[in-house]
Amino acid sequence: MEAKATQALLNELVVTLKDGQEGYADAMTDVEDASLKETFKKYAAQRAGYVTEIEDQMFQLNLHPDPNEGTSATSKVHRAWIDLKAALTSKDNKAVLNECERGEDYAIKAYQTALKAQDLPSNLKSVIEKQYQGVQEAHNTIKALRDSSK
Repeated sequence: MEAKATQALLNELVVTLKDGQEGYADAMTDVEDASLKETFKKYAAQRAGYVTEIEDQMFQLNLHPDPNEGTSATSKVHRAWIDLKAALTSKDNKAVLNECERGEDYAIKAYQTALKAQDLPSNLKSVIEKQYQGVQEAHNTIKALRDSSK
């Protein structure tokens, strides 16, 4: 895979992760349920850590993070988390969890796209695979919380 394509792919992941981090941080601040606050805090921190890992990989590969270099998919992700703000104002936990799950769906797709890329350096591929597992776990947790909320 050529460097430019790898860079675009990784920038896409970074933007997706930062959107998720911001979305969870907003959700954490605005929900009243203490256990949801903890869950959102955990995933905001997880995403921050993932951003650092991806950026470290980019520096090792001599690629430079450029948050402005995302594709149109990125704007969709951003919209998914924007809808979260509307759900938060309603103070409806189920609505908030719905929007979080939608954000997670986009994150999963971004990781699936990244993992389909050919010829990724093995260190990078293993970081992406590990993060993908974490994103899937977050998605499943959020979905279970949504399904159990009234």
